[in-house]
Amino acid sequence: MEPIFTKPDLTRYTQSPFPPYRYLPFQPDTPHPRNDPAGHSYALEDEYLAHFGPDDWRDCGPYLYGVDLFNHGYWWEAHEAWESVWLAAGRDSLHGSFVQGLIQLAGAQLKRFTGVQRGAQMLTESGIAKLLLADETAGIYLGIAVMPLIAELKRCLREDRGEFPRIELDFSAGEVIPYG
Repeated sequence: MEPIFTKPDLTRYTQSPFPPYRYLPFQPDTPHPRNDPAGHSYALEDEYLAHFGPDDWRDCGPYLYGVDLFNHGYWWEAHEAWESVWLAAGRDSLHGSFVQGLIQLAGAQLKRFTGVQRGAQMLTESGIAKLLLADETAGIYLGIAVMPLIAELKRCLREDRGEFPRIELDFSAGEVIPYG
């Protein structure tokens, strides 16, 4: 089954190839990407980032690839791509919390897709709370128009019509939220 997306015509932000399959936990025909020798990421080294600051998102391969993965229904893989960004940002920084929110929202979409509604609800709420930390002073952070994304996340969860949100990055916007 392929997910249906709310913005079907978004362009990709990287040229990195997608994995040969989406990892769906607890599916007997889907090998775990990292733990199973047949997994699409088995024995791959994690990408190391020394630093990720609020001005780095435009040129950060793992961040942009995470958006591409999220936008095409590779939610587990998006989480993995964003993990290195989150660690490089610092778990307690505003931009680290924001990336952690994106990770939780990827998990929420995976839960929705696999029919775990309670988990999807909890992860959506937690992820949105982290995105809202960045939206207190302005509307765009790390290239993302925060409130429209949150509205779309909530609508997709509430209406439960099998639609999944996508993240559209705004490369023309300067960062409008101070960090620190």
